[in-house]
Amino acid sequence: MSVKITAADVKKLRDQSGAGMMDCKKALVEANGDFEQAVEYLRKKGQKMTEKRADRVAKEGVVIALTSDDGAKGIVVRIGCETDFVAKNEDFVNFAKSIAETALASFPANKEDLLATSVAGSTVNDQIVEKTGVIGEKVELSSYERLEAAQVVPYIHMGYKAGVVVGFSKAVEGLNDMGRNVAMQIAAMRPIAVDKDGVDATVIEKEIEIGKEQARNEGKPEAILEKIAQGKLGRFFKDNTLLNQEYVKAVKKETVKQYIQTLDKELTVTEFKHVTLG
Repeated sequence: MSVKITAADVKKLRDQSGAGMMDCKKALVEANGDFEQAVEYLRKKGQKMTEKRADRVAKEGVVIALTSDDGAKGIVVRIGCETDFVAKNEDFVNFAKSIAETALASFPANKEDLLATSVAGSTVNDQIVEKTGVIGEKVELSSYERLEAAQVVPYIHMGYKAGVVVGFSKAVEGLNDMGRNVAMQIAAMRPIAVDKDGVDATVIEKEIEIGKEQARNEGKPEAILEKIAQGKLGRFFKDNTLLNQEYVKAVKKETVKQYIQTLDKELTVTEFKHVTLG
């Protein structure tokens, strides 16, 4: 004898799972009204959908940046999906925020640990699988970054297209506004490191070789190619390292380092994380 499935039952499962009304009704019918079995049915459906769409590209999505109440920790997560339509959906944005909140609370070391983090009886990975089943397209944890510092300031670019957290060496009054400006600089100018000491040695070697080759093609003598390449490397550092970049919102010409030191002479950026779509 089949159990009667009421509208209230369907709504309860929808509120619990986030799945569509028809999917919830079908799950309850298949589970003969048993809520736990219905939830398991929806999870299995999500797993099948995940496997089916594994080769799809989750090029769209939502990027969330958050910091702890004491300002000492920050995280950035990107939850990917296939279409802009889903990415703009309020439920999907709230789902991404919930994953970001879990990341901030648990502060796992890496993406794999975040996926394994358990919340209310299910892991983050389980939640992502369930969401895949609900919306019918690939959902994934595309990126996860974290940092700790004396003070961390977050920034989320309009439309959740990018997220930045910036760590500073000191907690200083007025740093939230300045820190946001620095985070916006990072989002706009995409530096590859805080300063030249943070640039990977292989990148430096490549830039020196490029500089030499350019000078060689211009007919410069072999004896001065190294000096010319070093000059070009200096310009590369100026354009591509945060503290040496020209501050884009400056009233008068100044570097980001000079801008930061208008608040405190000893203040500097210790680290930043920048996550974007694509």
